[in-house]
Amino acid sequence: MSRGFVKEDDQEEVPMVAPRADLPAGTDNFVTQNGIDALLAEREILLREQENLDSSQEKEYRISFNHSNAKLQLLNERIATAKIIDSSKLPQDEVHFGAKVTFRNVANKMQQTFQLVGVDEANISKGKISFITPIAKALMNKKVGDEAILNLGETKNVFEILKIEY
Repeated sequence: MSRGFVKEDDQEEVPMVAPRADLPAGTDNFVTQNGIDALLAEREILLREQENLDSSQEKEYRISFNHSNAKLQLLNERIATAKIIDSSKLPQDEVHFGAKVTFRNVANKMQQTFQLVGVDEANISKGKISFITPIAKALMNKKVGDEAILNLGETKNVFEILKIEY
Protein backbone atom coordinates (compact mmCIF):
# COMPACT_ATOMS: atom_id res chain seq x y z
CA MET A 1 0.00 0.00 0.00
CA SER A 2 1.24 3.43 -0.86
CA ARG A 3 2.11 5.74 2.06
CA GLY A 4 -0.25 8.24 0.39
CA PHE A 5 -3.25 6.21 1.60
CA VAL A 6 -2.21 6.01 5.26
CA LYS A 7 -3.87 8.32 7.76
CA GLU A 8 -1.58 10.95 9.25
CA ASP A 9 -2.28 9.71 12.78
CA ASP A 10 -1.04 6.23 11.80
CA GLN A 11 2.38 7.45 10.78
CA GLU A 12 4.96 6.75 13.47
CA GLU A 13 7.37 9.56 14.17
CA VAL A 14 11.00 8.85 13.49
CA PRO A 15 12.99 9.70 16.64
CA MET A 16 15.65 12.35 16.27
CA VAL A 17 18.67 11.39 18.36
CA ALA A 18 21.64 13.67 18.80
CA PRO A 19 24.79 11.95 17.58
CA ARG A 20 27.47 10.98 20.08
CA ALA A 21 30.76 12.87 20.12
CA ASP A 22 32.51 12.62 16.76
CA LEU A 23 34.99 9.79 16.34
CA PRO A 24 36.51 9.96 12.85
CA ALA A 25 36.29 6.82 10.74
CA GLY A 26 39.28 4.55 11.28
CA THR A 27 40.10 6.06 14.69
CA ASP A 28 40.25 3.65 17.62
CA ASN A 29 37.73 4.35 20.36
CA PHE A 30 40.19 4.69 23.24
CA VAL A 31 38.66 5.09 26.69
CA THR A 32 39.95 5.37 30.23
CA GLN A 33 38.57 3.06 32.91
CA ASN A 34 36.49 6.01 34.15
CA GLY A 35 35.27 6.54 30.59
CA ILE A 36 34.02 2.96 30.13
CA ASP A 37 32.47 3.02 33.61
CA ALA A 38 30.54 6.17 32.62
CA LEU A 39 29.35 4.59 29.36
CA LEU A 40 28.14 1.48 31.20
CA ALA A 41 26.37 3.61 33.82
CA GLU A 42 24.71 5.63 31.06
CA ARG A 43 23.46 2.40 29.50
CA GLU A 44 21.99 1.24 32.82
CA ILE A 45 20.15 4.56 33.22
CA LEU A 46 18.73 4.33 29.69
CA LEU A 47 17.58 0.74 30.28
CA ARG A 48 15.86 1.72 33.54
CA GLU A 49 14.19 4.68 31.86
CA GLN A 50 13.00 2.40 29.08
CA GLU A 51 11.53 -0.06 31.60
CA ASN A 52 9.66 2.78 33.32
CA LEU A 53 8.02 4.23 30.22
CA ASP A 54 4.27 4.74 30.55
CA SER A 55 2.59 2.32 28.13
CA SER A 56 -0.94 3.64 28.73
CA GLN A 57 -0.60 6.05 25.81
CA GLU A 58 0.41 3.73 22.98
CA LYS A 59 1.56 6.33 20.44
CA GLU A 60 3.64 8.30 22.97
CA TYR A 61 5.03 5.05 24.36
CA ARG A 62 6.17 3.89 20.89
CA ILE A 63 7.81 7.25 20.17
CA SER A 64 9.56 7.33 23.57
CA PHE A 65 10.62 3.70 23.27
CA ASN A 66 11.99 4.20 19.75
CA HIS A 67 13.89 7.30 20.87
CA SER A 68 15.37 5.49 23.85
CA ASN A 69 16.21 2.49 21.70
CA ALA A 70 18.00 4.67 19.13
CA LYS A 71 20.11 6.22 21.92
CA LEU A 72 20.88 2.74 23.25
CA GLN A 73 22.02 1.55 19.82
CA LEU A 74 24.49 4.42 19.49
CA LEU A 75 25.72 3.88 23.04
CA ASN A 76 26.09 0.12 22.57
CA GLU A 77 28.16 0.72 19.42
CA ARG A 78 30.54 2.90 21.47
CA ILE A 79 30.76 0.34 24.25
CA ALA A 80 31.37 -2.49 21.77
CA THR A 81 34.23 -0.62 20.09
CA ALA A 82 35.80 0.74 23.29
CA LYS A 83 39.47 -0.02 23.83
CA ILE A 84 40.32 0.52 27.48
CA ILE A 85 43.80 1.94 27.89
CA ASP A 86 45.61 1.13 31.12
CA SER A 87 47.79 4.20 31.45
CA SER A 88 49.84 2.57 34.22
CA LYS A 89 51.42 0.41 31.50
CA LEU A 90 52.52 3.43 29.46
CA PRO A 91 55.80 5.34 29.91
CA GLN A 92 55.03 7.63 32.85
CA ASP A 93 57.52 10.28 31.77
CA GLU A 94 55.79 10.90 28.42
CA VAL A 95 52.39 12.27 27.43
CA HIS A 96 50.09 9.48 26.29
CA PHE A 97 46.38 8.75 26.39
CA GLY A 98 45.07 9.20 29.94
CA ALA A 99 47.83 11.61 31.01
CA LYS A 100 47.05 14.78 32.91
CA VAL A 101 49.36 17.39 31.38
CA THR A 102 50.27 20.82 32.69
CA PHE A 103 51.79 23.11 30.07
CA ARG A 104 52.53 26.80 29.53
CA ASN A 105 52.00 28.86 26.43
CA VAL A 106 55.48 30.25 25.72
CA ALA A 107 54.15 33.48 24.17
CA ASN A 108 51.69 34.60 26.87
CA LYS A 109 52.91 32.48 29.82
CA MET A 110 49.36 31.16 30.37
CA GLN A 111 49.39 27.80 32.14
CA GLN A 112 46.76 25.08 31.61
CA THR A 113 46.17 21.50 32.73
CA PHE A 114 44.18 18.94 30.75
CA GLN A 115 43.71 15.20 30.85
CA LEU A 116 43.71 13.41 27.49
CA VAL A 117 40.66 11.16 27.38
CA GLY A 118 38.23 9.46 24.98
CA VAL A 119 35.74 11.42 22.90
CA ASP A 120 32.76 10.50 25.11
CA GLU A 121 34.58 11.46 28.30
CA ALA A 122 35.85 14.82 27.06
CA ASN A 123 34.52 17.80 29.01
CA ILE A 124 36.48 21.03 28.83
CA SER A 125 34.87 22.39 32.01
CA LYS A 126 36.30 19.40 33.88
CA GLY A 127 39.73 19.78 32.28
CA LYS A 128 39.31 16.75 30.01
CA ILE A 129 40.02 16.98 26.29
CA SER A 130 39.65 14.36 23.59
CA PHE A 131 42.79 12.63 22.40
CA ILE A 132 41.84 13.53 18.81
CA THR A 133 41.94 17.30 19.34
CA PRO A 134 44.81 19.20 17.71
CA ILE A 135 46.27 20.29 21.08
CA ALA A 136 46.19 16.70 22.40
CA LYS A 137 47.94 15.46 19.25
CA ALA A 138 50.61 18.16 19.66
CA LEU A 139 51.22 17.11 23.28
CA MET A 140 51.50 13.36 22.58
CA ASN A 141 54.86 11.68 23.25
CA LYS A 142 56.34 14.83 24.82
CA LYS A 143 58.28 14.86 28.09
CA VAL A 144 58.62 17.49 30.82
CA GLY A 145 60.69 20.35 29.40
CA ASP A 146 59.78 19.53 25.77
CA GLU A 147 57.97 21.99 23.56
CA ALA A 148 54.79 21.08 21.71
CA ILE A 149 53.96 23.10 18.63
CA LEU A 150 50.39 23.66 17.51
CA ASN A 151 50.00 25.20 14.07
CA LEU A 152 46.67 26.92 13.53
CA GLY A 153 46.81 28.34 10.05
CA GLU A 154 49.47 31.02 10.09
CA THR A 155 49.54 31.07 13.90
CA LYS A 156 52.16 28.95 15.63
CA ASN A 157 51.52 28.21 19.30
CA VAL A 158 54.39 26.81 21.36
CA PHE A 159 53.71 25.08 24.67
CA GLU A 160 56.28 23.99 27.24
CA ILE A 161 55.43 20.76 29.08
CA LEU A 162 55.66 21.42 32.83
CA LYS A 163 54.16 18.33 34.45
CA ILE A 164 52.81 14.89 33.49
CA GLU A 165 50.61 12.86 35.83
CA TYR A 166 48.84 9.52 35.51
